[in-house]
Amino acid sequence: MDSLTLDDVDRGILHMLQQDARNHSPAAIAEEVDVAPNTVRNRIERLEEHGVIEGYNPHINYERAGFQLHVLFVCTVPVSDRHALAEQALEIEGVVRVIEALSGSENLILEAVGEDSDDITGIATQLEDVGCTIRDEQFLKEMHVQPFDHFGEEVV
Repeated sequence: MDSLTLDDVDRGILHMLQQDARNHSPAAIAEEVDVAPNTVRNRIERLEEHGVIEGYNPHINYERAGFQLHVLFVCTVPVSDRHALAEQALEIEGVVRVIEALSGSENLILEAVGEDSDDITGIATQLEDVGCTIRDEQFLKEMHVQPFDHFGEEVV
């Protein structure tokens, strides 16, 4: 899909959606970027149609949801199989995110959650079964997220 040229209104909308997509209504965003609410709705639709906005995902505190273990598996896979293995890994129960890296030998990073060490061991075993070589496991305490600062912070 072709890239879309973003103006200040688009960047301001993206900034506010990244901050809190659930609680920033088109009217609230419109007030911040100085356009009409209908313009914001139309812009969001256009950003979605062009693949700039791919979805809306909640930021989940897995520990509070009953999953005490939150792990990053750093893996090496053959470059030619990387995308297929990423898709297979997403089908493993407990894997919540997969990152395909373009450089380095550690080219597949998987985020997983489990209730106990048996869950994590099961995920690791399944990753190995599909062809991932696990190079490292990082147990996470907390993840912090913020809007990408080049998307309209100065606009809002």
